[in-house]
Amino acid sequence: MINKNYSSNNLDSYQRPLRDLRISVTDRCNFRCSYCMPAEIFGPDFEFLPKNKLLSFEELERLVKIFANIGVEKIRITGGEPLLRKQLPDLIHQISQVNGIKDIALTTNGSLLKKFTPHLKKANLDRVTVSIDSLNHERFQQMNGIGHDVEPILEAIDVAHEAGFPIKINMVVKKGINEQDILPMAKYFKNKGHTLRFIEFMDVGNSNGWKLDEVVPSKQILDIIHKEMPLEPVEANYFGEVAKRYKYKGSNTEIGFISSVTQAFCSSCTRARLSAEGFLYTCLFANKSHDLRTPLRDGATDKEIEQIILNIWNKRDDRYSEDRLKETKELNRKKVEMSHIGG
Repeated sequence: MINKNYSSNNLDSYQRPLRDLRISVTDRCNFRCSYCMPAEIFGPDFEFLPKNKLLSFEELERLVKIFANIGVEKIRITGGEPLLRKQLPDLIHQISQVNGIKDIALTTNGSLLKKFTPHLKKANLDRVTVSIDSLNHERFQQMNGIGHDVEPILEAIDVAHEAGFPIKINMVVKKGINEQDILPMAKYFKNKGHTLRFIEFMDVGNSNGWKLDEVVPSKQILDIIHKEMPLEPVEANYFGEVAKRYKYKGSNTEIGFISSVTQAFCSSCTRARLSAEGFLYTCLFANKSHDLRTPLRDGATDKEIEQIILNIWNKRDDRYSEDRLKETKELNRKKVEMSHIGG
């Protein structure tokens, strides 16, 4: 049940409100994780977006104001690796001044987090999510595709935590690659007091070679952890919360499970995604987009752009993960790459 009286013009065809906007600020990344930007496809000759195609900070700020007027309250800055975008803290500060925006989060691989932590704090960023798939040296290096060590990222998390940022950790679990890291990750971040979220390996985009039998179901992960460190469920904070939340018995430290493959949550999805070049996507698994950059640069008024967005959202009928569970033909369609619109 929706826990807020949203305006009827802010609802899609399944009565889901538009409340969250995920903004990709770059399609570039300094990692080559196999489930997102495999090196064999995103090699040295891969053509990323030229600078003139990227939305400027002023254009992004204007769009955030329009989305906030519609009802968006939460912004997540993503990429690619968002900290590769020059002067990113300036954009975050601009967004933090927009009326109606209550929460700004950043998802990062952590490689540049230590350097930017003071600037992000000054810019009024609220939260940080760091993607880590293993604490094991060799497996972490294998999974990030460039041989980057895990220790500097763990150090960066400590620095960000000391600066006052609430930290969440995202771990994608892929069968045959890093299941053995489930318990070590859980124990490490339980001791640190950070929320660890396990994400089922998803068929985002077309380049990660996704196969259903490589998915480790969240229920299996939960059972592994519960056997060693008993868990108890926690009520959702709000309508549309992605992760199913638990906490370790006897503590306030939480753990979460994002189960897009085995326990689809399309029915409560309140998220839209904006690519770095200004295309709006209404689903992580979308096979089409809507151009906002052209009207933005062709002189459309804020009200005109707002109406364009509402027209798109009102017609939204995405439920890909639920369709996947039914084994429909949707499985074979071409989809936008996760590196292009963030997670």
